[in-house]
Amino acid sequence: MGKRESFKSSFGVFAAAVGSAVGLGNIWRFPYITGMNGGAAFILVYLICVAIIGLPVLLSEFVIGRKGKTNPIDSFKSLAPQGKWYISGILGIMSAFLILAFYSVIAGWTLEYLTKAIGNQFVGKDVAEIGAMFENFIADPKRTIFWQFIILGLTCYIVANGIEKGIEKYSSFLVPALIVIIIILDIRAITLPGGKMGLDFLFKPDFSKVNGKVILDALGHSFFSLSLGAGTMITYGSYIKGNEKLGTSALSIALADTLIAILAGIAIFPVVFAFGIEPNSGPGLVFVTLPNVFPQISGGYIFAVLFFLLLTLAAITSTISMLEAVVSFGIDKFKLSRKKAAIISTILIFIVGVFASLSNGPLKDISFFGNNFLDFLDKLTANYFMTIGSLITIIFVGWKLNKKIIEEQLTNGGMIESNYMRTYYFVARYISPIAIIIVFLASIGILG
Repeated sequence: MGKRESFKSSFGVFAAAVGSAVGLGNIWRFPYITGMNGGAAFILVYLICVAIIGLPVLLSEFVIGRKGKTNPIDSFKSLAPQGKWYISGILGIMSAFLILAFYSVIAGWTLEYLTKAIGNQFVGKDVAEIGAMFENFIADPKRTIFWQFIILGLTCYIVANGIEKGIEKYSSFLVPALIVIIIILDIRAITLPGGKMGLDFLFKPDFSKVNGKVILDALGHSFFSLSLGAGTMITYGSYIKGNEKLGTSALSIALADTLIAILAGIAIFPVVFAFGIEPNSGPGLVFVTLPNVFPQISGGYIFAVLFFLLLTLAAITSTISMLEAVVSFGIDKFKLSRKKAAIISTILIFIVGVFASLSNGPLKDISFFGNNFLDFLDKLTANYFMTIGSLITIIFVGWKLNKKIIEEQLTNGGMIESNYMRTYYFVARYISPIAIIIVFLASIGILG
């Protein structure tokens, strides 16, 4: 096997990993669960949860990836040849494959809505009509599969071009573009009459709202928002050069991910309050409520186009990392060329994804444990594969992996200081595993 590819620059690592972490969850899920849990108080609890779950697991995955220098499965095998710790890698690769199969469907929805926004198709329609538009679209197999194919095709093209000329090059453009669009949307949102109430909701905490459910939701989102447990960050870690500071990279990625989620809230909540919409409207906020509001805003056409362009960019930056985790495995395990591994992986993911796409239309009456196929894949990966995989990872780093290897990775072989080593190691050993177990129990309905 030839020399392993690597990211060319620190910014390349940052852009690719932030792109992986920043997905529809930040733009879509974070604002609505913030709304459901009382705004600013939830954000503060969430930030604490990022510190005890998000950062330690992200850093642990980077350590395993850079030391292993291969795909998630083989990285575990090289670090612990005698044990079964590689099960975490298997769960990660399976998660990336299955998540991309259904996530590409939802990513396709954003492209459909981008074309609707460009065509000014929301004008003159009330909420009921836009709701019917959405229901009719997701039940239409031709359109949903077409857009899913486009998303996967774009993703395959970027990944097939390699780390430096594909993932790093396009992430270094897409992520800054995404941030610029959010800031433009923020400026428009906060200038709306009545928009200040939205900012107050986001930034003035009401701690009377904090209860067990808020804490569980914050724990869960801090875990899922950073793409942990899906093999992506171990894979990206394997491309990080030895002179990059893992601690700095992990911290900057976690902060950027959180900042972008908050900026998305600033873009959405002033609009919500300006038009008297309930802040806990749920996922329908994005595809039904906001498209009804855009035509009522001065400059709303541009606002709508930019918003759905933002969703599309956020979706694609995440699909890239998921496909790369699968492709990396194909290259290492089956000695395939990158191009061949990307094409074969994409075809297999597309085949599974078609069934997810059809699950809101022709296959809607077929259920798996009470869910359609798309929701089943979502719950299987989020509730089981990712959480169990991450739990194995954090226990491995905290209790199995030689402490000298961790120190070597965090100090770049003794070349830099790692004053946080003791704190990180304590949190990884004792706090993160308990927090992930709580997330797991809550996700399968035992807690909450």
